[in-house]
Amino acid sequence: MTELSKYTSLRVGGPAQKIVQVATEAQIIAAIEEAGDSPILIMGGGTNVLIADSGFAGTVIRISNNSIQSEVDACSGATLTIGAGEDWDAFVITTIQSGFAGLETLSGIPGTVGAAPIQNIGAYGHEVSEFVTRVRTYDRQQKEIKTFINSECQFSYRNSLFKSHPGRYVVLDVQFQIRRGEMSDPITYLELAKKLGVDPGDKATVIDTRNAVMALRGSKGMLLNSEDHDSWSAGSFFTNPIISQQAADALPNAAPKWPLNDGRVKISAAWLIENSGMHKGDEVGGARISTKHVLALTNSGTATASDIAQLARQARDHVQQAFGITLAAEVNLVGIEI
Repeated sequence: MTELSKYTSLRVGGPAQKIVQVATEAQIIAAIEEAGDSPILIMGGGTNVLIADSGFAGTVIRISNNSIQSEVDACSGATLTIGAGEDWDAFVITTIQSGFAGLETLSGIPGTVGAAPIQNIGAYGHEVSEFVTRVRTYDRQQKEIKTFINSECQFSYRNSLFKSHPGRYVVLDVQFQIRRGEMSDPITYLELAKKLGVDPGDKATVIDTRNAVMALRGSKGMLLNSEDHDSWSAGSFFTNPIISQQAADALPNAAPKWPLNDGRVKISAAWLIENSGMHKGDEVGGARISTKHVLALTNSGTATASDIAQLARQARDHVQQAFGITLAAEVNLVGIEI
């Protein structure tokens, strides 16, 4: 049996009972149907997953379909339909090189297009749900293709209908609507504005914005680099918690807080960890908090999935004890708990 550590950015994970590589929509559906009622694990880039050392007792389906269909209007922009297996950042680069704007702040996020709406990926003030118009899926329960328009996807912070029903919907392709333009949307994220040398609310060129985002991600160890163990991670391990205004008011003034439209407040998970007694470079076995960013739990070279889970548990427990807030994993946990 093949070790799944070969296919994950954390480089951990035990054997799979069966691995199937699929490259077309027909192959995806055939592999799902062949698995029957047994567990399946859909994998694209393997960049947002922590798989147990015991592996996966089912069928792992690795999707690499990357078909692209486009309808371009000289004025309104483009409608792009992208196969689930397309590399996300390669897609972003393609849109920029083609003269389109919108996705530049989502540059450098590892993974595939199919995973983007499931997690509702986001960075530097924007989420992919702003650009998704349609998601085509295969419904394992109904055994049929099901298409969802944006309003049916139940998008929220790092969540969606697809994430809320794990194992049911397998994304086949995603349709995006993006605009023509050389300038970004207004830069609302303070850190990015500072990097670009503009005031919050100003715009920058799409290319400059992408370069600034890539530089920021690189400085935080959030760009995968096979030579740098400090980047052997699954990205941000925890989501930023969303809490009540009352709970936010109880936190120190120094804690970064972002008020939301529903009256709740989003809090920086990184700040909570750093101020709970955990530090960059802390280790459990071969697992280590990145020396660049506390939200990245990394494999220093000899980590097991259990090491990483234990380190995540320590960070979560420290925050709970210090602030009464329970961090939730952003990473997809397979056969393992924290």
